[in-house]
Amino acid sequence: MSTTTLNSDLAPQSAAIASDGALSGTTISRKAVVAAVTGNALEFYDFVIYAYFAVYIGKTFFPVEGEFGSLLAAVAAFGVGFFTRPLGGALIGAFADKAGRKPAMILTVVLITVGTLGLAATPSYASIGMAAPIIVVLCRLLQGFALGGEVGPATALLIEAAPPGRRGLYSSWQIASQGLAVAVGGIFGVVLSLLLSPQDLAAWGWRVPFLVSLMLVPIAVYIRRDLPETHAGTKEHSGAAIVGSVFRNHSRILILGVLATAATAVASQVGNYMVTYAVQVLKLPVALSQGSVLMGGVMTFAFALAGGALCDRFGRRTINLLPRLALMFLIVPMFMWLSGATGAATLLTVTAVLAALTAMFGSAGLVQVPELLPIAVRSTGLSLVYAIGTSLFGGTAQFVVTWLLAVTHNPMAPAWYVAVMCAVSTLAMWTLPESRDVDVNR
Repeated sequence: MSTTTLNSDLAPQSAAIASDGALSGTTISRKAVVAAVTGNALEFYDFVIYAYFAVYIGKTFFPVEGEFGSLLAAVAAFGVGFFTRPLGGALIGAFADKAGRKPAMILTVVLITVGTLGLAATPSYASIGMAAPIIVVLCRLLQGFALGGEVGPATALLIEAAPPGRRGLYSSWQIASQGLAVAVGGIFGVVLSLLLSPQDLAAWGWRVPFLVSLMLVPIAVYIRRDLPETHAGTKEHSGAAIVGSVFRNHSRILILGVLATAATAVASQVGNYMVTYAVQVLKLPVALSQGSVLMGGVMTFAFALAGGALCDRFGRRTINLLPRLALMFLIVPMFMWLSGATGAATLLTVTAVLAALTAMFGSAGLVQVPELLPIAVRSTGLSLVYAIGTSLFGGTAQFVVTWLLAVTHNPMAPAWYVAVMCAVSTLAMWTLPESRDVDVNR
C-alpha cells in the first residue's frame, strides 16, 4: 500500500470541503500555537501528576499489605487510565476528522477536568471504604479517554497549519508542552516536600496540585475557542466509517506506528517513575527525588523543540533513529552508575539524558506518522497509533517496572526494559519512509 494514497472512501469529500473553504494550508499564528499546546500541557499535567504522588495516593486509597503492595495497586490504577485511550482515540479522533479539530480539542479539556475533580475530591479509603478506590479508577478511565482523543486533533492542527519547512518544529510543541507539564509537576513536588511534613503530604498535600489545575481549566477552554480550523471535516461519513478506513487502508502505518511508540511510551513513563524509584529503591530524600522530575521536564521541553527543528533540517528518519539507538546503548550503563554512586548528581544526570533523548525521537515520531496519513483520517490515525501504543507499553510500564523490582530486587530492571523497547521501536521506525516533503493537505 502506498503511504501517499488518499483514502478511497473519504478523499473526495475531504477535497470538496477543502475547495469550499477549509483552512488547510493556512499558517497558524503563534497565539494559536500557544492555545493548542496550553490545553495539551494542562491535560498532561493532570494525568502525570498522579504518577508523581503514587506513593501517597497508594496509601490513601489502596491499603494493601507489604512494602510494594499499595504502590503496586496505585500504579495499576494509573495504568488503567491508559486502557481507555484507544477508545478515546477512536471516538474523539474520528469526531475531529468528521466535525473539525477545534470542537474535539474543547471536548477533551472538559472531560479530563471532570476526572481531575474526582481525583482531587475523593475521600480516603479510611473514610468511605471500597467506594474510594472505585471512584479513583473511574476517574482514571475518564482521564485516559480524554487524553486518547487529545493528541490526534491537536497535532493534526499544528501540522496542517505550520509554515513550509516548519512542521517538525510546530508539532514538537506537543512534546514540549508535556515537558512543561512535567516541570510544573516537579516544582509542586519539590515545594510541597519542603513545606509540608511527610504526614501532611500523605494526608492532604498531594491533592494540592490537582486542585490548582482546576483553576486553570476556564482559561484553557476560553483560548481554545479562538483556535483556527484546519479541516472542515467529512460530515458525509460516520465516525465508524472513518475508523474502519484507517484499519482497512492504513494498517501498515498503524502497526508500525504503534511499535515505534513503544520506546517513547516506556522511556517517558520510566522518567515519570524516577521519583518513586529514587524514594523506594535508592532511598533518597523526597525533595531530591521530586527535583529529578523538574530536571526531566526542563530537558523534555528543550530537547523536544531541538528534535523538531533538527528533523525539519535533516529529515524525520535521522532524528527518529539516532537518539533511539543512543538510549538503547546508554540506559543500562547509566543505571549501573546511578546504583553504584547514588546521589543528587547521578540522579539528575541520568534523568536529564533519559528525558532529552526520549523527547528528541518522540518529537520526530509525532510528526512522521501523521504526515504519512491523508488529512481525511489523520486525526483518527494518529489518535489510534498514540493511544494504542501508550496503552500497551506506557500503561503497563510503571506496573511492570514495580513488579520486576519487587520480584528480582535488581535495580537494573527499569533500564533493561527501556533498552528492549528501544530495540523494538528502532526496527519498526526503520521501515517507515521519510515524510518531510509530503503534501499534508492531500
